Amino acid sequence: MRWLVQPKVNTINCVGGLPLVHLSFISGVWPESQSFADDGYGPPPSKWKGTCQTGANFSAHDCNRKLIGARWYAGADIDRRFLQGDFLSARDSHGHGTHTASTAGGNVVHNTSFFGLAAGTARGGAPRARIAVYKACWGTCSIASVLKGIDHAIHDGVDVLSLSLGSTDEMAALGTLGAVARGVPVIMAAGNDGPTEQTVQNSSPWLLTVAATTVDRSFLTVITLGDNRQFVAQSMYVADKGGDEFSQLLYYFNDRCDPDYINSTDIHGKVVFCYTPGPGSVSPPPKYADIAATVRRNGGKGFIFSQNNLDSLDLYAIKGPALPCVPLDFKTSYQIAVYCNRIGIPKIKISTTRTTSGSEIVAPRIASFSSRGPSPIYPGVLKPDIAAPGVYILAAAAQSGAYKSLGVSYVFDSGTSMACPHISGIVALLKSVHPDWSPAALKSALMTTAHTMDSNGVPIEANGNRAKIADPFDYGAGSVNPTKAADPGLIYDISASDYLEFFNCLQGFGPNNNCTPPDLNLPSIAIPGLKTSVMVVRTVTNVGQPNAVYKAFLEPPPGVKMAVEPAVLVFSNARRVQSFKVTFRATRRIQGSYTFGSLAWHDGGAHLVRIPIAVRVVIEELYSDAS
Repeated sequence: MRWLVQPKVNTINCVGGLPLVHLSFISGVWPESQSFADDGYGPPPSKWKGTCQTGANFSAHDCNRKLIGARWYAGADIDRRFLQGDFLSARDSHGHGTHTASTAGGNVVHNTSFFGLAAGTARGGAPRARIAVYKACWGTCSIASVLKGIDHAIHDGVDVLSLSLGSTDEMAALGTLGAVARGVPVIMAAGNDGPTEQTVQNSSPWLLTVAATTVDRSFLTVITLGDNRQFVAQSMYVADKGGDEFSQLLYYFNDRCDPDYINSTDIHGKVVFCYTPGPGSVSPPPKYADIAATVRRNGGKGFIFSQNNLDSLDLYAIKGPALPCVPLDFKTSYQIAVYCNRIGIPKIKISTTRTTSGSEIVAPRIASFSSRGPSPIYPGVLKPDIAAPGVYILAAAAQSGAYKSLGVSYVFDSGTSMACPHISGIVALLKSVHPDWSPAALKSALMTTAHTMDSNGVPIEANGNRAKIADPFDYGAGSVNPTKAADPGLIYDISASDYLEFFNCLQGFGPNNNCTPPDLNLPSIAIPGLKTSVMVVRTVTNVGQPNAVYKAFLEPPPGVKMAVEPAVLVFSNARRVQSFKVTFRATRRIQGSYTFGSLAWHDGGAHLVRIPIAVRVVIEELYSDAS
């Protein structure tokens, strides 16, 4: 079996007040990056047992007091084709590992930008983290290599394990459970197959599964047509001069948006416009990165194209600032297409990009590519768990491959792979504040304090074929709020033995079959088949003020009646742990889709402890009669 999705793993290790350790699987690391310099660092923690394994272009001197460990795995189970062109060492040849490692635990580095865009200071979520690299992937990852890396990471002494890869293999799930059982939180990416439902990966309940959001930053480019109409879009066009002169606009419709066809036409000195007026209007979809390369190679002046989702991964494949590559929504594309059909020789000019950030940019929004629930593997476990920034993230670059040709030290990348290390850094900081908390407690603190409103104070939206109000299958509990997570008030804790019993029962290894996901003390509730009524039990531990009183606030899913007993929880030094029951009753006798709600405990002050709820009312199970 192979891991799905092109992988990468990161890990941060945080031991009480000691410096942290960040573990990065996948593409390794570029050790010369400023993000991994060791100025001001003392010796590694005494608990550290790792090593610096040498290899091609990677010596023991490439490790330091910041980058304290490196291992790599290229055993017989790795297809030799994937090793070609890569470094047979922990050195990163693709950039993915370097980017995510610096996002989670990179140093504070001033005066960074991507050709002047997003200029400012770069820093990881836990900037004083120490970093160890476990390169287990070479374009693809074998489960054996990844599991070996996880075992070594645990042995070496990491405290947080973050894997930006996707898998549905149960052996892989069991490997991550082994880490959690030893007190190591495991953070994983939700996947990049959104906005289609049931695409979320890494849905085991002991994992912290991360969706991707936009941030309050935009890269604005103004397009001006020959009739002086202007449209505002996003790109990364940073040439010294741009937008001063009009160029001829060449219009390619539907299946003519093909690199081979465009290559056969005269595009020198002209701007190429590809218009496909809706998802699925061309099959297969246009290869925009290949078209951009064709335009650049043949001396074109720019490339604009219609795209349903403007945060789509297709856009991020177009790296390089010299050629303006501008995605447009269908409404804007239609207006430009009408202009092209009306004018004999249409003209266009494209301005250079400027960075805009702050309150004028509505954020966060769930990225269209972020994989969605419900989980096809464990429908009784609500996934993803939480959302974090994963669109246009600026972080350290490996000086190899495409990144080397750009000649920059920091680059943008997007995906749930970028969201995952944001959470890794936060978990590392939380663990330094609360070193005695279990992985489940850390996960609970993040989920129960997440927010569901955007910067304008309205519900977060999810990008997709059509924008909609986000729900728990888009973002889990919501968008991460690190400050509140440090003081959550109450936590939902789970022991490693409970996780193991859950896993064994579902695999048929347990003594009985009476185990269902609602029996786990998760900070969420998912009921995929509510016929009449279901009762769920949860237990909370008070980690705030000892003498606290919490009242329940219910937001029942439409079509469902909810009741909680008791509705008031009174805590004291002697009563830090209390349980409650939640009863769900169907009020509609129709075969329904999922509806969503929440349960929150409020102490009347700073603590609002909220968990998401997803319920699907059914009259009868749907099945296929194959007889």
